[in-house]
Amino acid sequence: MLSSVDGKITTGGCDDLDFDQDLPEIVGVKEGLYQYYDIEQTTDLWSFNTGRVQAKIGVNTKKLPKKSIVSFVLVDNHHLTKHGVEYFCALSKEFVLITTNKNHPAYCVNASNLHIIYQDVLNLTDVLSILYSEFGCDRLTIQSGGTMNRLFLHDKLIDFVDIVVAPVLIGGKDTSSIVDGSSIMTINELKNVGVLKLLTCDVLEHSYIRLRYEVIS
Repeated sequence: MLSSVDGKITTGGCDDLDFDQDLPEIVGVKEGLYQYYDIEQTTDLWSFNTGRVQAKIGVNTKKLPKKSIVSFVLVDNHHLTKHGVEYFCALSKEFVLITTNKNHPAYCVNASNLHIIYQDVLNLTDVLSILYSEFGCDRLTIQSGGTMNRLFLHDKLIDFVDIVVAPVLIGGKDTSSIVDGSSIMTINELKNVGVLKLLTCDVLEHSYIRLRYEVIS
């Protein structure tokens, strides 16, 4: 995941602001941004994201892409249009959509690599179990937003954290961070934190840093 030094994963508190479109405009940051995208190409062959994030970057209107070797898993209830679903069917080796919406536009798409998992209530533990048992997915790169990251963290479903830190401070209490959601308010809630062991710290070009951790509890 790409982060600012203060842990932000976007440039502001609204959907009009986004790292992908905004960081290339910032002198002192744009020069080393390519390193994150290079690293992103080396992640697992299964990638997890959300429809909200993907709609934000324009998949509902982009022309259909070429097929990749990566399989994508998206959680979405109402952000993807029919075209957005078709975009991921064109892009993915296998495309798995997780939804609690019985009327999702994905049900109108006919594609051999589209798989829809309906849940009454989102259960990430069950999602990962299905991905492993039915699709052989034993490693999954999570590239979603802070709220979803919080759900993975609370359910103790994160094994490793891999962060590229850009040399910029963003600020703002309403700006998404690596892990969002409600704040810890009691001592008992400390059981929901993730304790990390540093594996590597790589100093990249243009003042970027890559941090890799193992989650030990």
